[in-house]
Amino acid sequence: MTAENVEVAVIGAGTAGLAAYRAATSAGKRTVLIEGGPYGTTCARVGCMPSKLLIAAAEAAHVTERWQEFGLRLDGKVAVDGPAVMARVKRERDRFVGFVLDGVNAIPERDRIRGRARFVDDRTLQVDGREIRFARAVIATGSAPKVPEFLQSLGDRVVVNDDVFEWKDLPASVAVFGPGVIGLELGQALARLGVRVLMFGRLGHVGPFTDPEVRAYAVRAFQQEFTLEADADLRSVELVDGGVRITYCGSDGEVRSDVVEKVIAATGRASNVRDLGLENTTVERDVRGVPVYDRYTMQCGHHPIFIAGDASDDLPLLHEAADEGRIAGHNAARFPHVERGKRRTPLGIVFSDPQLAMTGARHADLEQGTFVVGEVSFEDQGRSRVMLRHKGLLHVYADVLTGRLLGAEMIAPDAEHLGHLVAWAIQNELTLAETLELPFYHPVVEEGLRTALRDAQAKFLDAEKKRAQMERREAELECATESVNGALA
Repeated sequence: MTAENVEVAVIGAGTAGLAAYRAATSAGKRTVLIEGGPYGTTCARVGCMPSKLLIAAAEAAHVTERWQEFGLRLDGKVAVDGPAVMARVKRERDRFVGFVLDGVNAIPERDRIRGRARFVDDRTLQVDGREIRFARAVIATGSAPKVPEFLQSLGDRVVVNDDVFEWKDLPASVAVFGPGVIGLELGQALARLGVRVLMFGRLGHVGPFTDPEVRAYAVRAFQQEFTLEADADLRSVELVDGGVRITYCGSDGEVRSDVVEKVIAATGRASNVRDLGLENTTVERDVRGVPVYDRYTMQCGHHPIFIAGDASDDLPLLHEAADEGRIAGHNAARFPHVERGKRRTPLGIVFSDPQLAMTGARHADLEQGTFVVGEVSFEDQGRSRVMLRHKGLLHVYADVLTGRLLGAEMIAPDAEHLGHLVAWAIQNELTLAETLELPFYHPVVEEGLRTALRDAQAKFLDAEKKRAQMERREAELECATESVNGALA
């Protein structure tokens, strides 16, 4: 077996791995990039880019449904050419992947190692019969979709989101299990492209929401477009001639049975660490088998091993993967002198219609009584009604003592832009008052955000007034008590 010594070994050539490689090589360290699968990031191949291509086609098909209300007339009916839709998705997807491959091919060939990596011990990797001895390593192996056990017997009738983008044509019907980010985006897009969609969730969860009111609004909004059982009472899922029969009890108490052509498992992703041989190391792992690490240094315990991107099973987002890879590569290069990297304000967006966005602290993470909630409905918001896109509910959260913005959860038109504005304000530690001093044009959807900020500011000032009154009463009581005690003395 041949052996090679390197300063930094990066396992995985996705977004995080490429960022780690660049950071380590920029620091002057001899670094190799190890990849056992196809080059090209998850985002470009099977994630954010191909899904947005499918969504764009769905939006183009759906826009004509609003023409009647605008007073416009369309002779005939818009026809969806499934093969043409999927051909464009794959064509443009391959173009995006090509850009990534150009970047990989620019890396010196001696730094690129093809093959599956496994840890032999704390300082050694085996890559298809080749031994790599490293001073430091970065695990950036990404993640893979999970198929729940009750769907695994469905054979080729069950697919994951990776498979959808290889379809040559659109199916007549699908059942989507998991109304999370991936499930909602794909499910709604397929419904708007003429596919009959049934969607099933658990415990009422939909999208990324933790705010009960925002989540309930989202459930009602999506139920207007396709069957959505957010807390599904499944009775059976079985293969039958022509598809999969799903029997369930609906939220109205009625038992239904339906046959669909395909089933999409959108029930989450799992870190690709299972086959890495981490059991041969002394790295501490959690119950999922993922190394225990510091999310600010990306270091695994005290080891010269770092982790980044979807492999960390934290925030599976491209910009987070890039940041984590940069931090991991930087600290791998300077080990043992690691330092905390700057993490940005959390920001997540779902490209449904209306869009969903969350930023900063989640509602579920905030302690009751420590924050105020500002609210706006987009049903009567000016610009939204002009565009006939007047669905949505936005909640902003602010500290009850300081008025500083903490977070937001929203379903809204153009939530991708509103979420960014709130995230920027949070990262700059702005208060409600300071945010309201910023310019808002008219008429724009952003005025809805201003309404929510004003609502939160009014509640903050009311809470501040009540605190002042309570403090005065306590001071008066203390003063009276001292007077009584003085008289008795």
